[in-house]
Amino acid sequence: MIDPFVIDPFMALAGRLQGGIVIPLLYRLDLMQWEDISFGWSLFAVYGLFQVLITWAIAMPLEAWRPVERWPGRRVVLTDMFYTLIARVGLLPLVTFVLFYQVQVHVNGFLVDRGWIPPMLERLIPPLFGHPVLTFFAYAIILDFADYWRHRISHMIPAWYALHALHHAQRQMTFWSDDRNHLLDDLLSALWFGLIALLIGISPFQFPLLVFMLRFVESLSHANTRISFGRIGERVIVSPRFHRAHHGVLAAGKRSCNYGAVLPWWDMLFGTADFSPAFAPTGDLEAPEALATGGYLAQQSAGLASLAAVFRRARKAPAGSSSAGIRG
Repeated sequence: MIDPFVIDPFMALAGRLQGGIVIPLLYRLDLMQWEDISFGWSLFAVYGLFQVLITWAIAMPLEAWRPVERWPGRRVVLTDMFYTLIARVGLLPLVTFVLFYQVQVHVNGFLVDRGWIPPMLERLIPPLFGHPVLTFFAYAIILDFADYWRHRISHMIPAWYALHALHHAQRQMTFWSDDRNHLLDDLLSALWFGLIALLIGISPFQFPLLVFMLRFVESLSHANTRISFGRIGERVIVSPRFHRAHHGVLAAGKRSCNYGAVLPWWDMLFGTADFSPAFAPTGDLEAPEALATGGYLAQQSAGLASLAAVFRRARKAPAGSSSAGIRG
């Protein structure tokens, strides 16, 4: 019998990560109850690292070939790289596999114990039965539609945008900027994605792969490269030019456009699409400077300070008025 670890290098690397780092760490922290699923987390951490390398190999040459902007220093980009490694190799696999797996097991067990059938997309759309590839892409479309509304709502609610402004404050936007988010903003996004995934019955093994696939396109769309996909292609999948309009300095907060992460269809459908050919400078002119140029901890602290400022203004505002913006 051929050892599958010889065939699949990802499984081999995950096995070494699990045996050499994860299990000893679980043992030290007295968390050995997680041992059974530690290999799954290790595997998706390896997939995440591989995705980062693939994205770098594609996006770096594009940014060097046709950059929108050139900067004398790139210190703030190093912070974005740190965000990416946390999200793709550490936090994202932990949340999307370990936590989602546990929640789905408990929810499905609760439903089965009461004689209910756990939700499945194939039951809502019977032609999908027996077609796993079509089902996988149906999941991707549904998740992208849900993410359009999550993203748009995050711009509409001042308290949420106080956190999301960290993502928009970057004036040196590159493909590394995709994961530049406040931890609380990431938590809200994970809960949103997890709820939708539970409702349509995505398995815990498919969920991280779906997220990784969608995030690859998102990372490319943040690249500092003067690339569009043409009149037709721009209306099929989000391009760097299309998404750059969303990050433009004159399109922050409620004034923004192009909320779609992977598919521009939802912006076209709901009237938020901007297909103008310009490559606008990026940033949020109203964001605190720490959100733009601070280090990781400074940015996280500034996001919390902005959130607190929104709540303070809301308490002081007269009844019936609205408080917007993120300035303290």
